[in-house]
Amino acid sequence: MPQTAKTDSLKVASVTKDSFLGGRILVAQPRSGFRAGLDSVMLAAAVNRKSLHILELGSGVGAAACCVLESLPESEMVLVEDQTEMLELAEANLKRNGFSNRAQTICLDVTAKGSEREAAGIGANDFTSIIANPPFFVTGSSTPPPNAERAAARHMGKGQLDLWVKTAAASAAPAGEAIFIHLAQFLPELLEAFARRFGSITVLPIVPRPGEAATRVLVRGIKGSRAPLKLLSPLVLHGKNGRGFAAGAERIFRGEGALDW
Repeated sequence: MPQTAKTDSLKVASVTKDSFLGGRILVAQPRSGFRAGLDSVMLAAAVNRKSLHILELGSGVGAAACCVLESLPESEMVLVEDQTEMLELAEANLKRNGFSNRAQTICLDVTAKGSEREAAGIGANDFTSIIANPPFFVTGSSTPPPNAERAAARHMGKGQLDLWVKTAAASAAPAGEAIFIHLAQFLPELLEAFARRFGSITVLPIVPRPGEAATRVLVRGIKGSRAPLKLLSPLVLHGKNGRGFAAGAERIFRGEGALDW
């Protein structure tokens, strides 16, 4: 059986409890440092609605996983995270939202060798969907937080993004999908990594407002496919004015719709 994080004594001294999907999901997460938010919901909404066996790489506190499990009631998930503080919170969040019987947690570096992943319970060629929201910053490109675990949650070494995609490809079943959400500036690296291992690559830019540049991208690849790349029209989060969400984005964030891509 996969390793599970201990939840009897959480190390996080200060957490907030935040709601997702219109209040159907409640997630505890650290008050400071990396925090799950809209990216987690969009990542969950991108999963194929028929997917049943789903792997999340770098799951953090489990926000995206909880959203997937709520939206896809027949699905089961494996969450992989190497920060024990985050994994403890993930287990607590899975339990709080009633998903413990449909999810397993594994404390492991996403870039571990295939033999180590297999030993931990992550089967090769096994998952219909793999999702990931990798760390945003390359080590050395910005000042890391003073807390080592928080720094690891936000920073990755140069070249590690390719290793994340490599793990996703090894874990995906034939015709399985890998979906990453990342900063738009990382699109060249994502495309290079995906093109070596997947076909039918689809790119969905995410823009804050009409006419603005994309700040995030969702990238999906299908294992074994030879279909060409598709660049979709952007998902617009807000209208031209005000702080409210555009109608399509609002449906996604309330858990009333999925991404049609």
